[in-house]
Amino acid sequence: MSETTTPALQYRCDGPEDAPVLILGPSLGTTWHMWDRQVPELAKHWRIFRFDLPGHGGAPAYPAGSVAELVERLLATLDGLGVQRFGYAGCAFGAAIGVELALRHPERLASLAVIAASPRFGTADEFRQRGVIVRTNGLDPIARMSPERWFTEGFAATQPAITEWAVQMVRTTDPGCYIAACEALAAFDVRAELTRIGVPTLVLVGSDDQVTGPAEARTLVAGIPDARLAVVPGASHLVPVEQPAAVTDLLVRHFTSAWQPAFDSSTGQMAIPAAPVKQGIAPPPSASPVAEIAPPAAQAEGLGRPDPYDAGIKVRREVLGDAHVDRALASADEFSGDFQDFVTRYAWGEIWDRPGLDRRSRSCVTLTALVAGGHLDELAFHIRAALRNGLTPVEIKEVLLQAAVYCGVPAANSAFKVAQQVIREETTPQE
Repeated sequence: MSETTTPALQYRCDGPEDAPVLILGPSLGTTWHMWDRQVPELAKHWRIFRFDLPGHGGAPAYPAGSVAELVERLLATLDGLGVQRFGYAGCAFGAAIGVELALRHPERLASLAVIAASPRFGTADEFRQRGVIVRTNGLDPIARMSPERWFTEGFAATQPAITEWAVQMVRTTDPGCYIAACEALAAFDVRAELTRIGVPTLVLVGSDDQVTGPAEARTLVAGIPDARLAVVPGASHLVPVEQPAAVTDLLVRHFTSAWQPAFDSSTGQMAIPAAPVKQGIAPPPSASPVAEIAPPAAQAEGLGRPDPYDAGIKVRREVLGDAHVDRALASADEFSGDFQDFVTRYAWGEIWDRPGLDRRSRSCVTLTALVAGGHLDELAFHIRAALRNGLTPVEIKEVLLQAAVYCGVPAANSAFKVAQQVIREETTPQE
């Protein structure tokens, strides 16, 4: 740790000293050890730089109140080591740091992977409320809740040692630094800036992530010009821990094939060549399934038009939830089955899956149309879908107020009653 005006971050390095540098950024409440099972393979190709957030893993407790401040500390640490250009992969909070790097310091970044990420993590009120909990009760309540937020139920049940390790990581974090990190995430919102990210980007998400799930991942992919999506099956929020083989394989394939050269060789900065391209790692038969990186639409042209049903049922489940879709499909019979097939294939596979609008925008359009048509039954589950797609209750209120002007006060009055009930049900903490 060097003594500078900008506090350096606690870090460790693995791999060949002369290899291109790949940085791995941690999630809130974790340490660099969350990447332990990726390092052996990644270090064959890159110089791996891992760091701890302030007050995490025994790091000095210098709270950072914004993601931008953490980026400056990271760059100061790298400057002290003579690292000018690098690839970056980050999970959750670490992903926010990666996005900030891509937006504010694109000349430093060769390639980017964001895991369990979102252009806005929940709402500001949610993170500030978490800070209130920590100030009042310490980190123990947050630590006890971490396994259900980070892992699928099956993983938590069958991996008690890893689950307990996760709880202890949170418990040993400095409370003041944790609260500051919550404030940083409360202020983080780059939804309007995604189109400015020019670095090749992999957006990786667990299929069962209930914190920043596939809907948030698709918002990132829709906004970032050179982005690809990979959904890892059987994983929740802390994907690198729960499905290490799949994440390792995806990172190797991304960073060996998408390492952008330096912007301007006249500056004196040397472009770091990518590691030699190799075939994806073949996991042993007992390993977890490896996700595939979805090709951009332009690259998929000429491969034949796929049946939109598979994409439709996936999007329908992500937006409306498994329980709702299961009920709709279970109630279908010989008479109504074709209609359910039609809705899945064309409404969800053709329209909702188009890249031209993100899902938040599509929710706004859908709510307005349902108010105008007086379709209150449909409005109820699309209010739930809007919350799932990232709209806040305040934003839903604004949509309904706008609808009142153009669709009529009586229609909006009925809509407000439906929305009020749904929002109350969805946002009231469960005992």
